[in-house]
Amino acid sequence: MSAERPSLPPVRLHSEAELARDALAAPLLARAVRLARWAGPDTRVGAGGELVEAQLPAAAAHLGLADDEDGAAYASEAWRLAVDTGLVDVEDPEDAAVSGSGDDPAGEAGGTVTAGDNLALLTGGSPQDVLGIWLDGLEAVHADATAPAFDDFADLVNEDGSVDFDALDWDPEAEAEFLDGVLGNLYLLTLSENGPGNGPVPLPALAASVVVPDDMDEPTDEVLEEVSEAMMRLDDQFRVLEPMGIVEYRPVDETLLAGEGEDDGDGPEPDDEDMTRYGMVRLTPLGLYGIRERMLEAGVDAPAVGDLADKGADALLDGIAYYPEDAARAEVVLWLAGREDEGITAAAAELLAAARGSDQGGPLRRLHCQEALASAGPEAEPAVRAVLDDPELGGLARVWLVERGATDVPAPPEAMVFWLAVDTIAAQLDADGDIEELQELVEGLSGRHSGFFDEVWRVDHPATAEVLEAMGRLHRDRGTAKAARKAAYKARSRQKD
Repeated sequence: MSAERPSLPPVRLHSEAELARDALAAPLLARAVRLARWAGPDTRVGAGGELVEAQLPAAAAHLGLADDEDGAAYASEAWRLAVDTGLVDVEDPEDAAVSGSGDDPAGEAGGTVTAGDNLALLTGGSPQDVLGIWLDGLEAVHADATAPAFDDFADLVNEDGSVDFDALDWDPEAEAEFLDGVLGNLYLLTLSENGPGNGPVPLPALAASVVVPDDMDEPTDEVLEEVSEAMMRLDDQFRVLEPMGIVEYRPVDETLLAGEGEDDGDGPEPDDEDMTRYGMVRLTPLGLYGIRERMLEAGVDAPAVGDLADKGADALLDGIAYYPEDAARAEVVLWLAGREDEGITAAAAELLAAARGSDQGGPLRRLHCQEALASAGPEAEPAVRAVLDDPELGGLARVWLVERGATDVPAPPEAMVFWLAVDTIAAQLDADGDIEELQELVEGLSGRHSGFFDEVWRVDHPATAEVLEAMGRLHRDRGTAKAARKAAYKARSRQKD
């Protein structure tokens, strides 16, 4: 069976130890930890577990934000994260009242605060423990980023005290889906061969990726307006997400938000062509990890280099079938490193055995087997020589030995030469290789043997007819292309017989 193409490219993640260090350094989590260690029996909280207003100045001062006009808001935000991630435990105010500890001299009913179990895990636990707590925090911050914005909460409260959420015109599922779609596109752009790599993505391009239909060549004014609105939503959301360490974000220029004609006249005239003014966002290594974890939880196929290191050779060759070359090589190196105890010769034999098969995925498995053996080194030679007479593997075995400088390689039978040519082209076709490279391969193989098309249609390979049809399309010499199509017709007729 042919390997399935993963929906996303494989990601190379930093080690768990490095990611855990990044998580602990995330500004919001670091503040939450400091407040959790500062809190004690005298810390007063409201009915929802939030710090009462009277406590916020002291909390802000502890964070070194006493002189910051937003210090109280930062302290409140960090406290909510401490509660959401279990760094502090808040006893319900009703329970506190029953136990006799609910008296509040300020008249504000609240609960009591104790250190949460997760606080100790951040310093004494494993990297996985730290990352688990950080992921809980990311979930909470993601919810904050998709929460509705309103100017006056009092306007939403009904006479009976209930909140009129319909007045917000807010669909929580739609908001979460929008943000997840944007983060998924940012993840894909970061990993794409043609993407920015470690560089930032302009916010307009990211907004357009989830608004502009794929089949729209030129966006309409209405669609452009939707892109602008999406940018403003994302500007707010990335400002909320950045302190959790998931992204590095350069916000939209305030002069753009203020509107035209409101420039104070100080400094140079803004450059309208400067895309950085419209916002720039980059996923951090921790962000790649966090988004991948969210996608895996949602059932998305999001592979990572190293996933296959402890799997069998069959899973390895199928798994890297559509990996980019660098990622496939890195996966193979990790796989081989995990088999040093059993020996590279045994690992090479396992790879060769997994490469066999007449199914559709066989050619690509053999191609990746040959590439994997290139990383195995000289210890693979006994296993390679053992398959010299194998009709499926003998050709690649000879290629491997010759490339390593062996001079005693037996000449292949003619049938093996043609079979290897068909198998090689079939693998490249399945891999969707570069068209020019494919043309060079086709023309090189067909030109290397006189009477190639007179013989190749007889090759007993399941992809013979398909390969010959492709050669007829790809070969730039019209006469040779015609010969290929004629040979393909013969191969099809032979299959029917």
